[in-house]
Amino acid sequence: MSTSTNVVLVCDAKASLGEGPVWNEATNQLYWLDILGHRLHIHLPEQPQDDEMITIEPYISSLAPRQSGGIVLTLQDGFYSYNLVNKELTLLAEVEASLTDNRFNDGKCDPRGRYLAGSMSLSNQQAKGSLYSMNSAHHTETLLTDVSISNGLAWSAEGNTMYFIDTPTRKVVAFDYNLDTGHISSRRVVVEIGDQPGSPDGMTIDAEGMLWVAHWGGWCVTRWNPHNGQLLQSIAVPASQVTSCAFGGTELDTLYITTARVGLSEEELIKQPNAGGLFSIKLGIKGTPSSMFVG
Repeated sequence: MSTSTNVVLVCDAKASLGEGPVWNEATNQLYWLDILGHRLHIHLPEQPQDDEMITIEPYISSLAPRQSGGIVLTLQDGFYSYNLVNKELTLLAEVEASLTDNRFNDGKCDPRGRYLAGSMSLSNQQAKGSLYSMNSAHHTETLLTDVSISNGLAWSAEGNTMYFIDTPTRKVVAFDYNLDTGHISSRRVVVEIGDQPGSPDGMTIDAEGMLWVAHWGGWCVTRWNPHNGQLLQSIAVPASQVTSCAFGGTELDTLYITTARVGLSEEELIKQPNAGGLFSIKLGIKGTPSSMFVG
């Protein structure tokens, strides 16, 4: 296993809960979020002075570019579309509106353009969340229940395997994924975090089919081989609460990393002043394009 430390601070946002980085190939922009700060950040790598920040409430937690324009996103109670020009927010599918102690967390589009996103308890209760899928007609299905903190999602290059993280389990599981129906089956564990520091949070996949996992409380992002469970690489991050990662840049060879500062004491923040920032690193490895929502 190799370790790299040449991570660069891209945006010192001091986000409470930075999350959900997504590269938009059409615009060469990186979208990322501050869930507790209710903010959408738009980063322009070539013109960082023009970075934008938009307030969207409550609990904007994931997003994806939309094929018909704009973006789709999850708020506390469901799936929405958002027009980046006129700032119009439109409800697409209400989910868990009656579960006021829940909110959506991580989400991502599958290779066919369905939008998958999962929920979690606001009061840290276990097994109160679920994983949902919304199709192009804005119909939702429940794929998993009894989820505690629904987090990382990724698909294999062929699209027939889905990877998923429920943070407290400290595991990455895989499912057979039916691209025609969007249904999952044959759950199995492919990565055991074991004695690695922190807990698994957000996740992405590279062009070689290897998984990148952010470690909440672990000061790092790790790379794993899901075919044999082997830990391949660890990237040190100068913030303890590492939340997610995504490949971006015109060559998809820059790994962007989000972090958080929620819950850190003043003493801890002195040791990690850039906690809540957006970081990046070039590793000589390319990612896979993010999928757009088709509805």
